Amino acid sequence: MKVSIKHATLSVLSLAILSGAPAVHADDYPSKPITFIVGYPPGGASDVISRLIAGHMQTALKQPVIVKNQPGVNGNIATEDVAKAPADGYTLLLGTIANSINASLLKNIHHDVNKDFIPVVQFMSSPSVLVVTSKLPVKSVAELVALAKEKPGALSYASTGSGSSPHLAGELFKLRTGTDMLHVPYKGAAPALTDVIAGHVQTGFKTALSALPSMQDGSIRPVAVADKQRMPELPNVPTMAEAGYPDFEVLSWNGIFVPAGTPPQVVEKLNSTVNDILKNPEIVSRIRGMAGRPGGGTPEQFRTLVQSETEKWGEVIRQNNITQQ
Repeated sequence: MKVSIKHATLSVLSLAILSGAPAVHADDYPSKPITFIVGYPPGGASDVISRLIAGHMQTALKQPVIVKNQPGVNGNIATEDVAKAPADGYTLLLGTIANSINASLLKNIHHDVNKDFIPVVQFMSSPSVLVVTSKLPVKSVAELVALAKEKPGALSYASTGSGSSPHLAGELFKLRTGTDMLHVPYKGAAPALTDVIAGHVQTGFKTALSALPSMQDGSIRPVAVADKQRMPELPNVPTMAEAGYPDFEVLSWNGIFVPAGTPPQVVEKLNSTVNDILKNPEIVSRIRGMAGRPGGGTPEQFRTLVQSETEKWGEVIRQNNITQQ
């Protein structure tokens, strides 16, 4: 029995429509504007990198890529909205380390970051740096640990808020070193940094982007980089591994997430587009100027990072009984 090409094509399309499978082809995508949801206010590092990449995506994809800021609950409001969006590649989320933290931190969460999203491609990462106030007679991790053990509970560490990555980094430090220090949460990086500089709080983990100028001018003293390798901007500062604490990594990272079920062709097109953008010398220079490292790579590599971060911070949150509404 012969079946015409026309009838066969119509049958395939009919099956796709009946099954609910989106008939999307890489050549057809995108055919309309893309909305890029950022769960943080304008002007911050997450917003800056999103707009930088979105502008180049718009040129490459020949469609508007509109950045929409939707802050609240450590990025969770935006995440919940994108989780419910159509899985067609026209609604993107800026995924960050907060998504991995929120998975165990928040009680009323209605999505699973490792099941309800596809991590498409990483934009950048930036290591945290363990710093102390210059008023503290400490120049190494060993000296800080010795002082903290000599005076349990007397030292304090600053964070950008309960449940933030600097908070969890401090708790991870306490677990790994067997020390007891007081957590002092602040509403943002600026006031936390100000009080460490002033000596009101003795230590804390700071993102390289926010604190690098203060490290370089001596206002605060960096004692270790929480990454596998030293920072070019701080060549004389050892890593936590070099200080005796292997596998101690605290990286701020971000990249594109899309809802689970987004067609593979669309995921591949977004991934290849951003990988090309991240090879642009101008973009590389801008990211390095933010004390960051360019990302890139495959969706599988990004997924592995997200899953490992979710497991790591979940363990820290459970061991320290940290909860947040």
